[in-house]
Amino acid sequence: MKSCVSAFACMAVLAALAFPVYGADIAKIGIVDFQRILSESEPGQQVQSKLQAKGREMETDLRALGKKIQDLEADLKQRATVVSKEKREELQREMDIKKYDLKSKQKKYQSELRQLESKMLEKLQKEIFALAEEIGKKEGYLLILEKSAAVYYPDSIDITDAVIEKCNTSALDF
Repeated sequence: MKSCVSAFACMAVLAALAFPVYGADIAKIGIVDFQRILSESEPGQQVQSKLQAKGREMETDLRALGKKIQDLEADLKQRATVVSKEKREELQREMDIKKYDLKSKQKKYQSELRQLESKMLEKLQKEIFALAEEIGKKEGYLLILEKSAAVYYPDSIDITDAVIEKCNTSALDF
């Protein structure tokens, strides 16, 4: 009797494994790597290019102001023995003001660049996540996560390439 029950149980397990269960939903989960999309997609490269151009523009302005300060310092050193004490103090005050202006401008530019970066990346992220949502709905995904939210995932559920392709064919302009 025991051998009959165990044989029946083995056959039942084998039958359950051999025949797929029809009608069962498989949860499709996807992962999107925003950093990779930022670096590889056309809209992401546009954002990076604009930020770099703005940064170079600001840097050029700061270097010009720094050059003026260096010239003023050189002039002050050169004329230190020839000019009066009052003139020297006046030139020193002018140089101190320009140094303060340079530091203020650096802080202002850093703040502006951070705000611009934040604004552009937030806009890009919304667009990318909307495209990922569109892909998710179209292909029946139950859940799509950003890569940084996942501790582990198999490469087979990474849909970043599909999102990059969708980004490049969409009319996203930054």
